[in-house]
Amino acid sequence: MVRGTVTFISGGARSGKSAYAEKILVAQPGRLVYIASGVAADSEMKERIAKHQNDRKLDDWHTIEQPVDIHRTLPFLQEGDLVLWDCMTTWLANELYEGYDTGDPCWRRVGCLEMKAEQLLQTIGQISERVTSFVIVSNEVLDEWSDYGEETQRYRKTIGLLHQRLVALCDVAIEMDHGIPVVWKGESP
Repeated sequence: MVRGTVTFISGGARSGKSAYAEKILVAQPGRLVYIASGVAADSEMKERIAKHQNDRKLDDWHTIEQPVDIHRTLPFLQEGDLVLWDCMTTWLANELYEGYDTGDPCWRRVGCLEMKAEQLLQTIGQISERVTSFVIVSNEVLDEWSDYGEETQRYRKTIGLLHQRLVALCDVAIEMDHGIPVVWKGESP
């Protein structure tokens, strides 16, 4: 089986990374699939999710709302799909607090985040074997905060390592800087 192209796009908040990722896929022939990691935890997020869902309908996107268990998207993906996963950092934040309601969040459990990261990388490989193009969007690793709590440190370490492993695995790595795509690996799509 031929592996599809994997593109990793990172950037800061409002850098244009999600819009650029969508443009890459919309320009190709095939079924557009959007894997959304957002959770409507407050009214602002509910409004943002609704707006994004409505906007995607214009380009005929098939949206899969999957905030944590990304492997559950596999049965819904078809050979030749063009897949956008937005966003890996939202996924990690959701996983970080898995178990919070019982008083035992993942970030406190030894090896929990590492296990979830390994499962994610396996799933990314499985998705890339099924689809034509897989674009993954993520935010930059937070480095501007001066006071880190333990959970923030675990988050930063995990997302940083995931970014490094994804760049090694992907065909194209792009950093969005003020709306300008800077290609660090591969050919610009």
